[in-house]
Amino acid sequence: MNIDTVVDKKHLGKCFKELADAPLSALRGVSEDDARALQQAFNIRTVRELANLNFIKWAVAITTLADEEQMQPAEKAKEELLDDAVEMTFPASDPISVDSGITRIEVAPDKVDAQADHQHAGKVEESTESGKEKEAAAQ
Repeated sequence: MNIDTVVDKKHLGKCFKELADAPLSALRGVSEDDARALQQAFNIRTVRELANLNFIKWAVAITTLADEEQMQPAEKAKEELLDDAVEMTFPASDPISVDSGITRIEVAPDKVDAQADHQHAGKVEESTESGKEKEAAAQ
C-alpha cells in the first residue's frame, strides 16, 4: 500500500514515526473539524491515539473474527437442507449436456387453464361423472 494515498498532502513524504504522532487531520478525509470532534468525543489528538483507542481495537477484532466465524449448527443444517433441496430439483441442478443427443420438446403439451381449473378440479369432476354413467350402464 502506498502510504501517500491515506495521508493528507501536508504530510506526504513523512516517515511512519512522524505520521503516528501527527494530528488526526493528517489522515486523508479527516478535516480539522472532524479532528476536533474526535478530540472532544474520545480525548484523542494523534493518529497513534486513534489507533490505540479501545473502541477501534474492539471494532477491528469483532469484524476480523466475524469474517472467520463458523456457522451455528442450526444455520449449517438449514444451509445443507437448502443445498439438498436445490440439488434435487430437475433440471436446474443438472449440468447442461454437451452430447449431440439432447432431446427437446418442440411443442408444449396441452395444459389445463389453471385459473379456470385449479388443480384439475374440473377434469376430476368430469371423470367422476363419466365413471358414474359407466357404472349405471353396467348395472
